[in-house]
Amino acid sequence: MADEQQSGQEKTEQPTERRKNESKKKGQVPRSRELNTMLSLIFGALGLLVLGGSISSELSSLVETSFSFDREVAFDKDMIPVHLMGTIMSALLILTPFFLVMVVGSFIGPLAMGGWSFSPSSMAFKLEKLSPLKGIKRVFSAKGLLELLKTLFKFLLLISAAIILFNLNIDKILNLGVETPTQAFSHATSLLIWSLLVLSFTMIFIVIFDVPFELWDHTRKLKMTRQEIKDELKESEGRPEVKSQIRAMQREASQRRMMDAVPTADVVITNPTHFSIALKYVDSPGAAPMVVAKGRDLIAFKIRSVAIENNVAIFEAAPLARALYASTEIGDEIPHNLYLAVAKVLAYIYQLRMSVAGDQVAPPEEFVIPDEYKDNFDSDIGETDESDAGRSDTGEWQ
Repeated sequence: MADEQQSGQEKTEQPTERRKNESKKKGQVPRSRELNTMLSLIFGALGLLVLGGSISSELSSLVETSFSFDREVAFDKDMIPVHLMGTIMSALLILTPFFLVMVVGSFIGPLAMGGWSFSPSSMAFKLEKLSPLKGIKRVFSAKGLLELLKTLFKFLLLISAAIILFNLNIDKILNLGVETPTQAFSHATSLLIWSLLVLSFTMIFIVIFDVPFELWDHTRKLKMTRQEIKDELKESEGRPEVKSQIRAMQREASQRRMMDAVPTADVVITNPTHFSIALKYVDSPGAAPMVVAKGRDLIAFKIRSVAIENNVAIFEAAPLARALYASTEIGDEIPHNLYLAVAKVLAYIYQLRMSVAGDQVAPPEEFVIPDEYKDNFDSDIGETDESDAGRSDTGEWQ
């Protein structure tokens, strides 16, 4: 509340994943004590139901053998502690499976509610936890009042269930006094197990309200103001490693989409080694060839490799490739003053496709490339590599 008053904003926004992770690192996870108690009791009752018979018989035999010993042992002060310790260890060994079941039950509740969370910071000593004033505030807070109401409701619920069970089993309880010790012990164990199981399940009426409330309360405490979300977003995006990772992912996704479009191209115009531009032409009124992929150096090599794998025509025209690379972006139609040069290339490619074996199709000898594209190339891309210098097999800058 103090934070809200200072910032002047209400915490109306749902917590981000980062906020949730930070909260979990601090050990702040939703927990329901009622759920943990109910599951522990249910597992205990089920453990007794499954293991109660063997535990009862083994404990009966242990009691019988423990009180049957020689006269020498009874009067030997050194043997009595040894005999007692052996009896205790035997009893613990008999009860170990039951204890293991209880441990499993005690872990299921926290794991189901908020997951596994171990935070050394939550166990650290904090002087403020010893403050009587804060303790009084917690007692008389809305949370403290709710805990008091839950405790009273739980007490009344369990007392009512216990009274009903007692009235239903009063005859069986009274009959225990007239049975043999073995029968009485067996029947008493059975009554105890079923009574514990019924009492455990009565706590469902508390759990069905407590679990949703604890989840809601935990989310409410983690809610953020709009300013906090903006600040977190700025902080996350402002980290150099995050920005670098985002840019790398964007480049990778863009290249992957571009390479997927190369097989749909009609021709790839190359430099031949430093630039590659993939063009696609859709024969419709007013349409111009469109750039579906472009790249230089390694990316240019990848474009050519994909084109070869998918039988896309590759045409070497260094000046035209440079002009197209400098003046277009992926998804753009080619500039109108390069229509004629590209049309010559496409016409040559179409003639090759339509020709039969033995036909000679002459490639275009020259292209008219305006000087403005040479200027763009020099300013935007850089000087021409020596490997391209003097190449005039398919055209000159004119």
